[in-house]
Amino acid sequence: MSEKTIKLEEISPLDMYGVNDENLALIKKFFPKLKVIARGNKIRVIGDATEIASFDKRVQQLISYYHKYNQLNEGSIERIMQDGDSDQNTEAENGNNVLVHGQDGLAIKPRTTNQYKMVECFEKSDILFAIGPAGTGKTYTAVALAVRALKNKEVKRIVLTRPAVEAGENLGFLPGDLKEKLDPYLQPLYDALRDMVPPAKLKTYLETGVIEIAPLAFMRGRTLDKSVIILDEAQNATTGQIKMLLTRMGRDAKIIVTGDNTQVDLPRSQTSGLMDVEPLLSGIEGIEFIFLDEHDVVRHELVKKIIIAFQKGKDQRDR
Repeated sequence: MSEKTIKLEEISPLDMYGVNDENLALIKKFFPKLKVIARGNKIRVIGDATEIASFDKRVQQLISYYHKYNQLNEGSIERIMQDGDSDQNTEAENGNNVLVHGQDGLAIKPRTTNQYKMVECFEKSDILFAIGPAGTGKTYTAVALAVRALKNKEVKRIVLTRPAVEAGENLGFLPGDLKEKLDPYLQPLYDALRDMVPPAKLKTYLETGVIEIAPLAFMRGRTLDKSVIILDEAQNATTGQIKMLLTRMGRDAKIIVTGDNTQVDLPRSQTSGLMDVEPLLSGIEGIEFIFLDEHDVVRHELVKKIIIAFQKGKDQRDR
């Protein structure tokens, strides 16, 4: 029987333990053979020496994660507790995989194993599908990859597009010209870009067409060379529209398609094309599919719980 006291010097006990010790309770679940007693900024651990060493290592990884991302939530704790020694997780968590430096020196990098897989697949394949629920960083990671490619002069332009499908709301009667009517659909793409590109440069890029943000319908008939093309919210595109977008691909171009099959806003008479593409395109060299899940959620910790709750409800209805 061994014993060790771990002193928390670089993180507050509240941030480490969580509200009502929720984080601490989750950590303890992964080390059932250890007796863990937390008092203030000290954690006393009693048990097998090997288990204690493993516990200490995971705690240090959690502290390191907190300093990089200024948060600890259920998803990040579970990933580190389960995969802390995996090569992919280490690469995703360390500081050597910065995609771009954004506003105020913000280091934008993959934060989960599946986001890291997105980076790997983008580098080796020309078409990437990233499919998963809200909050998993699909769009944000895709935009970061595109901005990095532009900054590295691997491409000459970025084209960001979305289907102009209303999410249960009617925007058709809003005042303004066509751009002003369409911008609400495209706002998440602007938000991501503002994090990654200085305001003056972003304005110049948008004015000169180096970065173009447009509805999916505007892509028809075009050939896009030396570009990164991102189709976001692809669950709201039909099979024909996704085919149309993929066939816009010109020389030295890459395409990233992101979407969430659980949030389809198409009329009931139309089928989401995102659900059709995997059986049609999987197995083709140069096309990769990454499926993100609730473990990749990087928004508020409640987002993960909401996703799980809705999935359980759907499963019960489908029975």
